[in-house]
Amino acid sequence: MIPGSKSDHPGFRKSFLFAIQGFRTAVATERNIKVMLAVGACAVVAGLALQIDLLSWAIILLCCGVVIMAELLNTAVETVVDLVSPEFHPLAGRAKDIAAAAVWVLSCLVAIVGVLVFANAIIVRM
Repeated sequence: MIPGSKSDHPGFRKSFLFAIQGFRTAVATERNIKVMLAVGACAVVAGLALQIDLLSWAIILLCCGVVIMAELLNTAVETVVDLVSPEFHPLAGRAKDIAAAAVWVLSCLVAIVGVLVFANAIIVRM
């Protein structure tokens, strides 16, 4: 498929179906996606339990979405690297390590944001 080619380009609905298929594949095959979805679910349960305000919900949900998106992109990078370099190559390993580091840095920062949001909710309830 050539980008911009109208005859071979999937329609709007089909594009969503491809995205859902990609998400399902990632969830079925990648342990880290499952872990991040579980942590996100725990954050939602904590938000419900602490009855956080609307802005806090926006922050928590945005953080969850961004971390999952980053992990999906990391998975895509790793998949493409494995495709173009099936045998080990130092540059391929470096690319995969850097993509994983991006997710790790983001996850650390999101954890700090979560602590701040939930600590604030606990303090407000006291």
